[in-house]
Amino acid sequence: MATQIIFQCPACQKRRQVTPAPVNSAVQCDECHWRRDEGEKDFADGKLCRCRICGCQDLWRQKDFPPALGLALVATAAILSCIAWATYHPAIAIGILMVAGLVDMVLYTMMGDMLVCYRCAARHRKTSISEEHPRFDLETAERYRQQDLRQRAATH
Repeated sequence: MATQIIFQCPACQKRRQVTPAPVNSAVQCDECHWRRDEGEKDFADGKLCRCRICGCQDLWRQKDFPPALGLALVATAAILSCIAWATYHPAIAIGILMVAGLVDMVLYTMMGDMLVCYRCAARHRKTSISEEHPRFDLETAERYRQQDLRQRAATH
């Protein structure tokens, strides 16, 4: 499985996507040559346990689903349903919404998970994930957001 990491480079602040091979090899920005080579420490029992970009151990599990596709599905279903409703076909309008919901449910069950770092928002796709990784937690996210705000205030 070829792990993909989508991240904002800490040095040049540009959005990057890398596929380290082997999985635990160094992560590097192609443009500014920033590098982090702690791959062995980022894995425990062959599963990712901390962020490959910043080393943060707080990672959350998210469905690896393209947001644009989800938005397109919802928008299309809403428009078609409104057209059907406007032409006095309420059964078709409700049917369209039900089919869209069914498609969404099928896609949700078929899509794999990825890990997202609370600190740097790096996305680790197609990686081995431990069942211990939780889903998104607002309290943890807010803690990192507040920490980031304090750091920015201290540097200005």
